[in-house]
Parts: sequence; C-alpha cells; structure tokens
Amino acid sequence: METKEKHGMTLPNKLTLIRILIIPIMIVLFYIPVLRENIFSSNSGLSYLYFIEFILFAIASFTDFLDGHIARKYNLVTTFGKFLDPLADKLLVFTAMTMFMADNVNLNGIELMPLWVFMIMLIREFGVSGIRMLASSKGEVIAAGKMGKLKTLVTMVGLCISFFVGLHQVIFWISYVLIMLSCLLTILSGIEYFYNSRKIIFESF
Repeated sequence: METKEKHGMTLPNKLTLIRILIIPIMIVLFYIPVLRENIFSSNSGLSYLYFIEFILFAIASFTDFLDGHIARKYNLVTTFGKFLDPLADKLLVFTAMTMFMADNVNLNGIELMPLWVFMIMLIREFGVSGIRMLASSKGEVIAAGKMGKLKTLVTMVGLCISFFVGLHQVIFWISYVLIMLSCLLTILSGIEYFYNSRKIIFESF
C-alpha cells in the first residue's frame, strides 16, 4: 500500500511530542537529591529516582513503538513525523545513557556505560543523520534496515533493565551484555546503512 503524506497534528506526532516532553522531566528529576534515597531500605540498591526514571523511559519507549505502528497502519505519515520521530529516539536514548555515565554506574570497576560505547553510538547517529539529509536533498528516503530496528529494540530493553542494576549482580551483567550487543549492532547497522546508501554518497563527490 502506498504511503500518503498527511498534514496536521496526527496521533503519531502527538505521541512523538509526548516522548520529547518526557526527556526534560527525566533530566530535572535527576537533580533532585531526595529521590536518591532507596525505596525499600538503605541497601536495596533501587532508588526512587531510578524507579521513576524507568517508568518514564518505558512509557517513552512504548510511544516509539506505538506511533510507528499507528502511522503505518492508518497511513498517518507526515514530514514533521519523519523528522521528529528519529530525533526523539536519539534524545531519549542518549539522555538515559548520559545519566548512567554521570552516576558512574559500575560493578567492581566495570562501567555499565563506558565512554567508548557512548561515542560509537553518537558517531554512528551523526553519520546516519548526515546520509539521511543528503538523501533528502536528492528527494530520496532511506528506510531503516532490519539491523537498525533490532539495534533500537536491544538498546531500549538494555536501558530499561539498567535502571535496576543495583538490585543484583545478575541484573547488572544482563544489562551490560545487552548494552555491548547494542554497541555491536550499532556498528553493523551503521555499516549496513552506509553500504545501502553508497550510490547516494558517491554521487555527491
């Protein structure tokens, strides 16, 4: 079925805006000291902050799935949505990643979110965004590949679990493995994206 361009504030666009609005709330909460207290006991390893941040992140992640599903099912595609949806995803993911880096979440010196992982993901996103802008200037749209969609799913799940790493070492390692897998998929999906876009890239030289 051919996708038709819609105009106005559609439901998918409203969901994307909700995801954007959640991000500054997450940032503000991060700087409220009283939320750093643990929920169950001083040794529980789960603070009010991380529990609330998890809820907000999970809601935002669900809107990501929901807005895409609704847009495809009901043909509610807009230029605004094409621009804002991937931007909202990146802002949400990097906000959560930055929080874990700022808190230096680690287990026996092993960082949950190493700087090099953050940089790999950041560089990949800048590169892909550049290609998308280049393709857009030529009137072409490059769809996300299966590897990229899998990367997004693994990243979202890994970050959701990361809010609970203080509860048990097993949770830390599950989260750590998912983040490392997400990093690998980030590299592979980036290569896939550049390969599929090679014609557009080389035509620009």
